[in-house]
Amino acid sequence: MLFPDYRPRRLRQNENFRRMIRETHLSVNDLILPLFAVEGKGVKKAIESMPGHSQLSRENIVKEAKAAYDLNIPAVIIFGIPDKKDALGTGAYAKDGVVQKAVKAIKDKVPELIVITDVCLCEYTDHGHCGIIEGERVVNDATLDLLARAALSHARAGADMVAPSDMMDGRVAEIRGVLDENSFETVPIMSYAAKYCSAFYGPFRDAAESAPQFGDRRTYQMDPANSQEAIREVSMDVEEGADIIIVKPAMCYLDIISKVREEIDLPVAAYQVSGEFAMIKAAQKLGWLDEEKVMIESLVSIKRAGADMILTYFAKDAARFIGGGQ
Repeated sequence: MLFPDYRPRRLRQNENFRRMIRETHLSVNDLILPLFAVEGKGVKKAIESMPGHSQLSRENIVKEAKAAYDLNIPAVIIFGIPDKKDALGTGAYAKDGVVQKAVKAIKDKVPELIVITDVCLCEYTDHGHCGIIEGERVVNDATLDLLARAALSHARAGADMVAPSDMMDGRVAEIRGVLDENSFETVPIMSYAAKYCSAFYGPFRDAAESAPQFGDRRTYQMDPANSQEAIREVSMDVEEGADIIIVKPAMCYLDIISKVREEIDLPVAAYQVSGEFAMIKAAQKLGWLDEEKVMIESLVSIKRAGADMILTYFAKDAARFIGGGQ
């Protein structure tokens, strides 16, 4: 079809035409809000590099969860920052750990909200890595048991879904086995299957106080240059029993989201990470961008690439903009 027989502008000339032919639709149902739980009472410690977000003690995380639910956001994901850390990250799987108590509190007050928990050790280890270390090497197989224990403790606390983000090989199968053995076969696993070793995590590491004390995470998180490897990682997690697959980060990895969407028939999630959020916020503060328009454009791009759901720090703002319809 060529001009003048075909004139694409005919269907762009007013908003109703544009609505009628719109291919990608962003909904509040697509959004998952990350929250950061800490110990104590009355704590609402602002995260400087993530405007509008804070570390929250139990009563405040319940308020934030309730605010999300009131906006019709279907789910939150909880990250924990314990008071004490050790080499084995014991706070991650403690019965009375910070995440476990936050989950119980939220499910008590907002029972219909889906509560997902991040399953990892980095926030709980004094060395800041996502697994057990020997010297300066992160040991894969010995870490699996601790991750499974953490996931089981979250399920026992009432978590609706667990999300392993550590990138240890074989952890999905280990977690699935332990959950099933303990009668939690109905608890889904949202796996961070294609998680890249990205420079965009900086603000999150401030928020979760989880920066590595030595080295980096390149021995277990993926090389940003690789795409075929992502398909192998995703396929492995699917075979091990994952119910939802996450690609992280989102905006620099839209091609990966698209490839994963083409390869698997499970739901695909994408994580619009802290650095992506912080860049937009910083540019808005300097008057360089229209935050609201860029927020929506960025989220639509993630949906257009093939994501079924988006973990984003913009969840509440986006929900207000979109409207809370089901």
